[in-house]
Amino acid sequence: MKWSELTIHTTNEAVEPVSNILHEAGASGVVIEDPADLVKERENVFGEIYQLNPADYPQEGVILKAYLPVNSFLGETVEEIKDAINNLLLFDIDLGRNSISISEVNEEEWATAWKKYYNPVKISERFTIVPTWEEYTPVKSDELIIELDPGMAFGTGTHPTTVMCIQALERTVKPHDKVVDVGTGSGVLSIAAAMLEAQEVQALDLDIVAVTSAKLNVKLNKVQDIVSVTQNNLLDGVDEAADVVVANILAEVIMRFTDDVAKAVKPGGYFIASGIIQAKKQDVKDAISASGFTIEETILMEDWVALIAKRNH
Repeated sequence: MKWSELTIHTTNEAVEPVSNILHEAGASGVVIEDPADLVKERENVFGEIYQLNPADYPQEGVILKAYLPVNSFLGETVEEIKDAINNLLLFDIDLGRNSISISEVNEEEWATAWKKYYNPVKISERFTIVPTWEEYTPVKSDELIIELDPGMAFGTGTHPTTVMCIQALERTVKPHDKVVDVGTGSGVLSIAAAMLEAQEVQALDLDIVAVTSAKLNVKLNKVQDIVSVTQNNLLDGVDEAADVVVANILAEVIMRFTDDVAKAVKPGGYFIASGIIQAKKQDVKDAISASGFTIEETILMEDWVALIAKRNH
């Protein structure tokens, strides 16, 4: 299939209403290229997603990009988008340059274009995540390298919630531990636990696409003897006591199954919970504490929170 890339040069003020117009016109997503991102302060030395290229950004204003399928209605759709954007002037919204251009993109090129932004990233004291298509030479002798092919369905392992989980695993996993990874996604947390010398890791996910992706990445990192990947709903049917349970999922889900975690973790064992937005931090803490855990550490990165909790004896 061929797609049209619609490029709109506008202002920060117009980003939200123009994005809304593009969504209503059938664009499933909008790319925002804002030069302010080039000078954005990063609070933590780890978790940088990729090196931004200034050449990709406008010198002034903001560029929005949206993708529309090439079909017989495309011309009409583009004209409707232009009219809707121009109508924003009636609401005293500054449109800046307000230039619109269109180009054709092959689906195959579009599907792999994101790879150029995904480079080796050091995410903690010991771990570096390397895409399978990149060459990388370890900087330190004790550096742990995770090779990852996330595909388009999963993250690159460098999102703050994942980075905090891996840092928490470094602090809690001991040799010969049993670890359960709930909502494994690409499998990166299970791979990290195996590399930290866990004896056995259960990687669980309800999504069969995640299970397939995780199995591939586990094999890529040669930890298939340690990590078993299974399609499973949270901790259903998991009743063997683990030393560490890690869950990088939505706060609402974490709060619903803290009692199940308590049954799955040995007394003195750990529960690592991530995927929590700041506004939900206290609610999640309360739910975990109510299930018999003591919150030992709170890790913060950008707008995200991860918790390390120890099960009471």
